Amino acid sequence: MAHRPPDPAAPAAGAVPGTALADHLRAQATEFLRALRLHREGGAGAEPVDAVRALRRSARRISGSLHTFRPLLDPAWSESVRPELSWLSGTLALEQAYAARLERLLLALHRLSGTPVLPAQAPGPAPSGATEPGKLAVGAAKAGALLERQLTLARTRAHSTALRALGGSRFHALADTVALLASEVPLAPGAAGADLRPLAAAAEERLSAAVSALPLVTAGHPYNAEALVHGLSPDPAPHPQDAPWHQVRLLLRLHRYAREVLHADLMDVRLTAAGQALDRHRDAAEAATAAAEAARTPRIAPATAYALGVLHADQRHEVEAARFAFQQSWQKQTVGTP
Repeated sequence: MAHRPPDPAAPAAGAVPGTALADHLRAQATEFLRALRLHREGGAGAEPVDAVRALRRSARRISGSLHTFRPLLDPAWSESVRPELSWLSGTLALEQAYAARLERLLLALHRLSGTPVLPAQAPGPAPSGATEPGKLAVGAAKAGALLERQLTLARTRAHSTALRALGGSRFHALADTVALLASEVPLAPGAAGADLRPLAAAAEERLSAAVSALPLVTAGHPYNAEALVHGLSPDPAPHPQDAPWHQVRLLLRLHRYAREVLHADLMDVRLTAAGQALDRHRDAAEAATAAAEAARTPRIAPATAYALGVLHADQRHEVEAARFAFQQSWQKQTVGTP
């Protein structure tokens, strides 16, 4: 029997071929279409908000895979689809983000003041030793009412925007594209036998570099006075210390999605913990910004402004706590990496 020479197009031993990427994209496209069907049927056994979350989840994963593995995909198709997926995910995220931000801030006001703040949305007993009315308690109720007005209005607008998006031609065109993706993935020539591991490793390297560049000395202090002063200044721009952490969060997500393509059945709990810490960081940073913006409302009472200032400081401390939790998770991840 003649010896058959090795196929130069075949993947090396231990490699993850491009067909795994095609399988992953088809599976995520199928999940997207299933979520869309549930949403159009008004739930069909699932809450509409769950269907929207599933749409976002699939859109993020498809977009992340297109970003990380773009050399293996048809470039014109990939570059046209990825911005549309990002637009959809961002649009659908806003309503839930405003609702969660309001709940977070009202619960924090309740915890800090020891008095009910909009009781229907802030349940729970008052902390011991904090039941006597004081300056914070006087302003907390009005601060809560102000935040409710502002964030409920923002949530209502986000809801209307999401409904218009889901009913618009832009979304229908994207849904048609995803439907085609469920049956045929436009891989680049030769991509089916290419090894996915180098591109996934590059995503991990970008994450590691971004983590190494984090401003841990300045931003990791238990009491970060610079962060508090900036947040309460008249400048409404996002806090400059937060940007690199938000970037790490995005890169960690891309790394996790790449691992899902390579190891569909393997979940790294250390990466999950690190991601949860960065989610808390994002939530606290955005809540602090919302408190600072409310404090800039013209002609509010001094007690209300005081309560919002205390609330802002509390959320900035939550930011620091989340950064510490991420560092702890990341150190375990680094030590545990083979």
